[in-house]
Amino acid sequence: MVSIVEQDAPISGEQIADKLDTTRPSIRADLALLVMLHVLEAKPKVGYSLGRASSGQDSRYLERFHQRKVKEVQSAPVALYETTSVSDAVVALFLENVGSLTVVDAQGYLAGIVSRKDLLKVTLGNQGAAAIPISLVMTRHPNVVTVTPECTVVEAARKLITHQVDSLPVVRDADTQGSGSRLEVVGRISKTTMTLLLLELATGKTPEAL
Repeated sequence: MVSIVEQDAPISGEQIADKLDTTRPSIRADLALLVMLHVLEAKPKVGYSLGRASSGQDSRYLERFHQRKVKEVQSAPVALYETTSVSDAVVALFLENVGSLTVVDAQGYLAGIVSRKDLLKVTLGNQGAAAIPISLVMTRHPNVVTVTPECTVVEAARKLITHQVDSLPVVRDADTQGSGSRLEVVGRISKTTMTLLLLELATGKTPEAL
């Protein structure tokens, strides 16, 4: 995709999709990610051209960014049991300062995820919402978007953008046969994580060194 822009800039998203023999919606998330990383620059009514991260010193940081694994940047999971009440979940959101909470079953395996939006919807106008278990309002495991520790941060960023979520549980398969039916939650990666990585990419320094 970058090579196409390098050769034909300025070029529209539709033209890039045509050259890749695909559709504009199918590459929207990738284009958004490349623009966010300053690999590409997007100008209204003009199209895409190369961004500042595509040459010079910035390219080294970009290459390093692409090689980073989720396990290198993930934070500790913020998890609650599925029997936790909506009231306690709301308190946990504020105390942990997060946008979503991972939900685990009695054995500690991934059961689902509950977001601020989920909790807001169930509490508005519902006086009895505080006592409801979060298992009744969460998004359940088969429908939860996850990443593994070995995924790259670029893959994680693509999932965050594509699925429009605040964070992703980092999981590993707990089944010896690799069925994926039981997933152990080992971390989380969020939009905040991505913002810190972009800051590092933009400045060439780790956030701690700024």
